[in-house]
Amino acid sequence: MGFRVGQGYDVHRLVEGRRLILGGVEIPFAKGLLGHSDADVLTHAVIDSLLGAAGLGDIGQAFPDSNPYYKNISSLRLLWEVGQYLTKGGWNVENVDATVVAEAPKLLVLRDEMEGNIAASLGIPAYMVNVKFRTEEGLGFTGAGDGMAAHAVCLISERNRQ
Repeated sequence: MGFRVGQGYDVHRLVEGRRLILGGVEIPFAKGLLGHSDADVLTHAVIDSLLGAAGLGDIGQAFPDSNPYYKNISSLRLLWEVGQYLTKGGWNVENVDATVVAEAPKLLVLRDEMEGNIAASLGIPAYMVNVKFRTEEGLGFTGAGDGMAAHAVCLISERNRQ
């Protein structure tokens, strides 16, 4: 059985007039993330890690912002599609570990819901998904509250082929 590791990263600017969605959870906050889809920086990093592990490029190649179909689409829907690609390609998701970098709002109380949403989109148990939260102690664009970033790592395994 073969194993592959993938790493993902995403960043979006915070702006007024947008909803804040992280891990598929809408969070009451004065600003939201700017992007073509719902701009869910956490889910985007997870998508990139999975695509990378399977050798399928990145989120921009799979879901280009030049395609109007993806305008304001739920990133969990995109993650579900990636899960389907992996399954059809003979891959199992073994685990996902992700970190959201944001100065505010406080997110820890929403962790279980985010992990559950990501796991459900991939068709795996929630214990296989781990989400963490960090601030940057006022440093950089995330520390200044201008945006949010997320990092993700995943492990996928090749199913035995007959």
